[in-house]
Amino acid sequence: MPFDADQTRERIVAAAARLFYNEGIRAASVDAIAEKAGITKKTLYYHFRSKDDLIAAYLESRDQPTLDLYARWFDETPGRAADKIRGLFGEFARAADTMKWKGCGFQRTAAELANTPGHPALKAGAAHKKRFEAWLADALKREGTGNPQAIARSIVVLLDGAAAVMLVHRDPAYVVAAGAVAASLIQG
Repeated sequence: MPFDADQTRERIVAAAARLFYNEGIRAASVDAIAEKAGITKKTLYYHFRSKDDLIAAYLESRDQPTLDLYARWFDETPGRAADKIRGLFGEFARAADTMKWKGCGFQRTAAELANTPGHPALKAGAAHKKRFEAWLADALKREGTGNPQAIARSIVVLLDGAAAVMLVHRDPAYVVAAGAVAASLIQG
């Protein structure tokens, strides 16, 4: 079987993603990631200069799939913008209501790396959150919502807060409650 650098890189990121999400950024060692990916540590370092770069690649790999999931939940909910926001939060509550769910990977990574400003993963996480906010503002604008940027920012705060509270209490009612507040912000 021929060597494929892109496939190897994808395998490393997938292994890192599983370990980072399940065990935490600091707890997942480079040795464990290499083992899970079925490669040597030398091969891992051939593809990533450092564990920090791998952490950033993990978050970057979760960016578009996460945005696509939220967009699907929004688009598949019938009704006006407020209904769609309520639906997005409702789907998030259902998805998070499992023991496998360990919180928002972007938030958890930021919490673990809070004392390292400028870390490439913090930049990747911030870029994701900004992209989500921009997507949401655009979706609200298309739905005829007035002041979509300000409302999108408020909804992002509610969604991220709901994710944190859901992680603490393991009760989807908090996410649903945040969704009701978010929906109430929409006038159009």
